[in-house]
Amino acid sequence: MPNRSDIQTRAARLRMGFEAAGGRVVDPPLLQPAGTLLGLYGEDIRARAYVTIDALRGEQMLRPDFTVPVVQMHMRDGAEPARYTYSGEVFRRQEIDADRANEYVQVGYEVFDRDNPAAADAEVFALFALQVRDLKLRAATGDIGILMAAVQGLNTSARRKAALMRHIWRPKRFRALLDRYAHRVSVPAPREALLSTDGVLTGSSVEIGKRSRAEIDERIEALREDAALPPIAEKELLALEALMAVRETVPYALEQMRDIAVDLPSISQALNSFEARAAALAARGVDVESLDFEVSYGRTSMEYYDGFVFGFYAETRPDLPPIASGGRYDALTRQLGQGAEIPAVGGVLRPDLMLMLEETQS
Repeated sequence: MPNRSDIQTRAARLRMGFEAAGGRVVDPPLLQPAGTLLGLYGEDIRARAYVTIDALRGEQMLRPDFTVPVVQMHMRDGAEPARYTYSGEVFRRQEIDADRANEYVQVGYEVFDRDNPAAADAEVFALFALQVRDLKLRAATGDIGILMAAVQGLNTSARRKAALMRHIWRPKRFRALLDRYAHRVSVPAPREALLSTDGVLTGSSVEIGKRSRAEIDERIEALREDAALPPIAEKELLALEALMAVRETVPYALEQMRDIAVDLPSISQALNSFEARAAALAARGVDVESLDFEVSYGRTSMEYYDGFVFGFYAETRPDLPPIASGGRYDALTRQLGQGAEIPAVGGVLRPDLMLMLEETQS
């Protein structure tokens, strides 16, 4: 394992490369307000972060990543367009895999620019490809925005679409919801019994649990309304399943998705953006003819991304996380911008993993 001094030296060199591309150096505090992160990710973040209590500042978390504080900083007082770079420690609890580091250095680059999102995507990807060019890595790309557009275009209720959007990053739950909304599975007996009652608290003066009688009755009514809806059409469902299965090089993936768009026309604009990005990547010297693309890429690990996503992997070391990864997170700027928003894209590098691979590949 590389020593700390070598990691810091490599991190400084990588950051200098991003500075040369126009990134302004920023250094967010190690302690971050827990409320912001809990608001974004829910209580699940507690299983992955180190949490402490400060008498004056309340609940705090050791920095689990840089993107959220950089977005907050930019939305508060950043000029436009803007480019930032940083390097420093992040902290992630590891309760399952003891071999995974719980503290490591990230080096990152973030672009806030509303003029040409496709060009910004290409800029970030090309810069990261340049930083890892001496390693034998496989580049993977995806686009969460295409899947989001498909869900938003489904001919079903707003409540169902909102539920699917919430669980895009949880493939098993997403699939279970699709099967339920398509009436591919039978209604579980407990839910069927619940729907047939006038209300679970009817005739009882005791309320058990944290939800009030009104909240429970409201939930039951929502379930009844959903049960009365027609299923998602099989044609739409098959098209969505075909879309999620697309895994090809960029040109062939685009061709397949254009065919699928005949039955899912809501993805057409997202595919136009995909095509513009491919052209911008090619203009920066990226070999898009052999660049891998997968619609479902990033769905289990990139929760705040909502567009282009990418990662660089060592195929000879499948046990390692991505050496570099990133993507577009426009919605995050909207969530943290208190009404303001700006298209944004960025990524991070792991200098420790780069040094480790150099030792084994040399």
